[in-house]
Amino acid sequence: MGFFGSNEEVDIIVTTTDYVEGKNIDEYLDIVTGEAIVGANFLRDFMAGITDVIGGRSASYEKSLRKAKNIAIKELKENAAELGANAVVGIDLDYETMGKEGGMMMVSASGTAVIISK
Repeated sequence: MGFFGSNEEVDIIVTTTDYVEGKNIDEYLDIVTGEAIVGANFLRDFMAGITDVIGGRSASYEKSLRKAKNIAIKELKENAAELGANAVVGIDLDYETMGKEGGMMMVSASGTAVIISK
């Protein structure tokens, strides 16, 4: 069983498509999810505000979103592995701001855990 913060990588195929090319889905197991919430600190908010004023991209926010996405997908894979799945199809990623004045960012990943033929 995996847990948040584990360095162990679960060997599960993940895809946003409804199938895995060249493989048959033998069994649909269940819907699985993974979530990650990251906080935006004051300095990052301040620097992002400056970037917004002068134009360009906020590398610190992009890095935080990428980290949250990776955590959410890792959690989704761990939940699928617990069900005995070897793949997750139809993955959908959602991004939301939360908290006072949008001070937190949430990434959620959901999909269908399946067993595909080898």
